[in-house]
Amino acid sequence: MTETAKIEGFDLLRFLPYLLNQAAEESSLTFQKIYKDRYGLLRTEWRVLFHLGMFGEMTATDIGTRGKIHKTKVSRAVYRLGQRRYLKRMPSETDRRVEWLVLTPAGEAVYRDLRDTAERYETALLEGFTADEVAQLKRVLRRLGGTPDSGNSPK
Repeated sequence: MTETAKIEGFDLLRFLPYLLNQAAEESSLTFQKIYKDRYGLLRTEWRVLFHLGMFGEMTATDIGTRGKIHKTKVSRAVYRLGQRRYLKRMPSETDRRVEWLVLTPAGEAVYRDLRDTAERYETALLEGFTADEVAQLKRVLRRLGGTPDSGNSPK
């Protein structure tokens, strides 16, 4: 630590946003390699696929809001998933400006495979933690992320 940092009392290595980012990157790298190698998906594409698999028919706006993903990234991911025929677009019957997104059978198969892989990955990732520690960690992370703890939330 530099002399200035000691005097000011700030240590980036103890800064919560930095620690959260480091933990997120480290914990997701191996899983990211799986969905990229197996299906050629980028992170945002996996997240869009996950939301449609988990919650069913949604709009791109809904996905962006729920997943905290910028609308241009969602749009690119939707386009690429559509090219791969993992999702289809359906115009709203009541509002021409709205387009519903839904997984195709191929998209559902990819989602199920990656969901099952994600469950196994998470189990291995949390192997050294007690059940109470895991529950507490998830509670704190949901609270920090503003994610409600409901029956619809992934465990």
